Amino acid sequence: MRHPILSLILILIASAASAFEIEDHAVFGDEGGAERIRILSTADIGFFEPMITSYLSERSGIAIDYTVAGSTDVMRAIYEENAPFDLVISSAMDLQTKLANDGRALQHVPPASVSLPEWAVWNNMVFAFTQEPAAVVISKADFEGQPIPSTRQELIAALRRAPEQFRGRIGTYDIRSSGLGYLFATQDARTSETFWRLTEVIGALGAQLYCCSSEMIDDVESGKLAIAYNVLGSYAAGRGENENFATILLSDFTTVMLRTVLIPSTSQRPQIAADFIDHMLLQTYGEGVSPLADAVPRGPVEDAALHRIRLGPGLLVFLDQFKSRRFLSEWENAIVQ
Repeated sequence: MRHPILSLILILIASAASAFEIEDHAVFGDEGGAERIRILSTADIGFFEPMITSYLSERSGIAIDYTVAGSTDVMRAIYEENAPFDLVISSAMDLQTKLANDGRALQHVPPASVSLPEWAVWNNMVFAFTQEPAAVVISKADFEGQPIPSTRQELIAALRRAPEQFRGRIGTYDIRSSGLGYLFATQDARTSETFWRLTEVIGALGAQLYCCSSEMIDDVESGKLAIAYNVLGSYAAGRGENENFATILLSDFTTVMLRTVLIPSTSQRPQIAADFIDHMLLQTYGEGVSPLADAVPRGPVEDAALHRIRLGPGLLVFLDQFKSRRFLSEWENAIVQ
């Protein structure tokens, strides 16, 4: 059960005690129980709550304290502040890999009953439990009677045909502050030079920069934005059929993020944290059906166009300070015009 008033109090207490910014907070399960798992996550409460509910339905005497923060704040909390969380869930695969690579995560070996794909685990520390594509969300009203773009080239053409219609009404991540946005941008740039041409066109039309997918989708739904680029398709799909917006998986290539979980070295309850991971992996790769399955969109995109980001040290390339500064400088020159 969630308790909004208690959650608000806990947010205020936690914010005062920590430098990282907390976006949301909730407590589930038996608050008077003997055990409490503290989870720090980039996933919205509404998105992840089904997994928490499925876990607690099989266990008693456990409470789950769930804190939501942006990906860079999640990194800061563990890497710089040594915050005592038991699980860290993030959409920023590169930052999760860095935590593990730099000794900030504990190893865990899942049970034999979990048929874990090779691509879903790195060094028995970082575990993937969803595959979520980066999508384009468009306002149906703005594209009424017009062809729906299915590639980045077609999206560029649509913007150039009617620049005044889209001026100031295109949203994308501010990759200077969003770890997931930075990950998507660097992966797009590695895949195709079209990314930079599209970024320049969006920038010339006065792109609106956001921290989060949810806010972009809200603004497309309200009509403030006509297009949101590289949002989490799972958040759009989680809203079900919508009369105001459509979700597109681009067919030239669609970047697929793996949402991952790890046990930070600061965990005070690593055994219970490991049990939660095992439950998640069993639901995802075992005989069960993941409670999050319905939130992951599926579209008419050929498998060859799906570019799953690989876990591993290759993700650390763009975290190098020199490469990061150079990439951000090029992005700023393109997007901030």
